[in-house]
Amino acid sequence: MAQTIPTELVAPLFNPLTFGEGKRDKAHEILRKIRADYPLAKAEVPGFDPMWIVSRYKDVREVLRNDDVFRSAIESKTLVPQSGKQLVAEFTGGEKNILKTLVHMDGEEHIRHRKLTAPEFSPAGLSKFVPQVQESADRWIKVMEEQGPEMDFAKEVAFRYPLEVMMDIVGVPREEHPRILELVQWFFNFADPDLMRPGADPTDPDELVKTWNLVNQEFGKYYSGIIEDRRSCPVDDVASILANSEKHGCPMDPRTMISYFLIFSSAGHDSAAATTASSMWYLAENPDVLAQLRADPSLVPSFVEESIRWASPVQQFIRTAAEDYELNGQQIKKGDQLYVSYFSANFDEEVFEDPYTFTVDRRPNRHIAFGAGDHICVGSNLARLELKTFWEKLIPRLESVELAGEAQMANSEFVCGPKKVPIRYKLSA
Repeated sequence: MAQTIPTELVAPLFNPLTFGEGKRDKAHEILRKIRADYPLAKAEVPGFDPMWIVSRYKDVREVLRNDDVFRSAIESKTLVPQSGKQLVAEFTGGEKNILKTLVHMDGEEHIRHRKLTAPEFSPAGLSKFVPQVQESADRWIKVMEEQGPEMDFAKEVAFRYPLEVMMDIVGVPREEHPRILELVQWFFNFADPDLMRPGADPTDPDELVKTWNLVNQEFGKYYSGIIEDRRSCPVDDVASILANSEKHGCPMDPRTMISYFLIFSSAGHDSAAATTASSMWYLAENPDVLAQLRADPSLVPSFVEESIRWASPVQQFIRTAAEDYELNGQQIKKGDQLYVSYFSANFDEEVFEDPYTFTVDRRPNRHIAFGAGDHICVGSNLARLELKTFWEKLIPRLESVELAGEAQMANSEFVCGPKKVPIRYKLSA
């Protein structure tokens, strides 16, 4: 018989403020207990649909690799209260999600839309972008030179560098990048006082839906001009591919096309941004690790992978069972919703030895920060390229770094990373 997790234990996972405490210390504590005592059990949190909490690595991986059973489009793909679901239906004319991105698609529809841009983000496709990634890394390291010896690394570099890389590839002019960043921060941080949109009310249970609808509208206004331009004058960028999707056998309605642009603008940089900021926070508190990397630069790739696991920016996604399924001895019924915790899986003691220790040379490191199965993040190769390029360039020059104030996480139960990483540092010439 399925266990029910005590409400007082699990309810904080549905609250964005939980993930802003320390280095997500409270969330770690809750999920560690759930993995131990309620590894696959039901949550009945007031105001939300009942759902299974999938916390252990092996179960998370099994769910993610069975896309035909555990679907993305049946119900909301993100954690939304029941009242918010009603609001989504009002905004969309009955749809389950405000957006219709790769994240929200299943089956052949997902495959067809993924194939449209996946070649650009394969290792071979990314090779042509290496020089511009290197140029961006150099440019933001130059910013560190100019602003040193102190800066808020999250705000001044980590937020901006990955966004610049992705928006350059999409084809958004650099003068527009600050506006895109602002909208993305509203999108992911509806409950954070430093990052939420002006006028947002984080005490309103429907604020998430209201914010996402507004951000979607704002992106629609902006990208409609890009689409019109690329249809009349296509160039060698991702925007031209999307705007002329019918020529590539994947015609899109306006909602889907705007959603595609939005997912590149948001998911296209959030993991790399959060990981970059988390990495610097860790180095600032652990000078021995910086010394280790400076002494052996060949460790940078494994440092990047451990940084990705450590940061685990995507906390969770919701999946819905399309049929009955037995998962780890529990009977999942058709229609059941599952809270799939990527964050918990990446700190599972059964898979990662001493998971709460940052191990620079951790091998193997089979984290699932980018997901698994058919929905594995299409931008994962780009994120790794950005991170590897940045740290390979910076670490040989980063003689020292320490915190120059209190570092802070953002308040977000969905995509979470540091919002402030004040550092004092010294760069060599």
